[in-house]
Amino acid sequence: MIATALPATAPADASREQDIRRRIDQCPKLASLECNNRALRDLVNSEASLTSQIAEIIRRDPSLSARLLRMVNSVYFGLSARVNNIEEAVFFLGLRQIRELSMATPVIEDIERLQSAMTAPLPWKDLWAHSLGTAILTREILRATPMAVDDDTDYLVGLLHNVGKVVMAYAFPEELQVVIKTPAASTAEICAHERRLIGWDHAQIGGYYLERHSVSDEIILAVRHHAAPDQAPRHRMFAAAVQVADHLVRHAGINGSFEPVGPVAADSWLELEGWRILYGADGPEASLARASIANALRRLPAMLSGLQ
Repeated sequence: MIATALPATAPADASREQDIRRRIDQCPKLASLECNNRALRDLVNSEASLTSQIAEIIRRDPSLSARLLRMVNSVYFGLSARVNNIEEAVFFLGLRQIRELSMATPVIEDIERLQSAMTAPLPWKDLWAHSLGTAILTREILRATPMAVDDDTDYLVGLLHNVGKVVMAYAFPEELQVVIKTPAASTAEICAHERRLIGWDHAQIGGYYLERHSVSDEIILAVRHHAAPDQAPRHRMFAAAVQVADHLVRHAGINGSFEPVGPVAADSWLELEGWRILYGADGPEASLARASIANALRRLPAMLSGLQ
């Protein structure tokens, strides 16, 4: 079933709103969003950077080094000989994928530390596979539009779109357990159920949580409105791309939800409000997007096998 536009969140009384904000405010911040490996980011963004310089900074981070080698040796690259040298891995991966790894790794580690304080067992690995897949496809989707993105906002909005679910597990554990046990036909139904139980859905929770971090307005609004991009007051293209990417990743079988949700039919994303915001009528841009998306979907499982 298609995730249709959501109604505006029903107003909660003042005391309930205050309690929601208080509980979210008690959730630890993600330090990685404020530093995000600045030394490495500056190097990969510099035209004068040498592979050896980039490799040296990566070697200082064991987790990033492990992910880098795992990715370059995955089936996606299909190399005949195993790569065990960081400098060689940097050469094969290229700067774009180094940037993506350098963004995703500290965020994932921060949230894994947050998860360690939670007692309820949840499918965190599935959530991260879905988040990484959404980040990859959000970037691909926006590349097929006239919009020029000169930083990594297109990747980060996809990576963080479900951060509200992590915050729910920390701040609203009992309500989340009820949501998990309730089957839903679509993401829209999940959001509606969350609003009934908590007062806010995971998108609003995630958007509010990110306001406490040094992230851009584009990221906050994309996360807040990714289920209903037509309701975003600004930067609708980012929210729209996340909605379509989320739908596509679910279609690929990477559900990532804590709760059971129905399957996504092929081409159902063409009916999403996000698709209309991105591409309008079925013209040349839409045709280019469909071809690009089909190619990205074929590559996605192999790409994710090296990232997790």
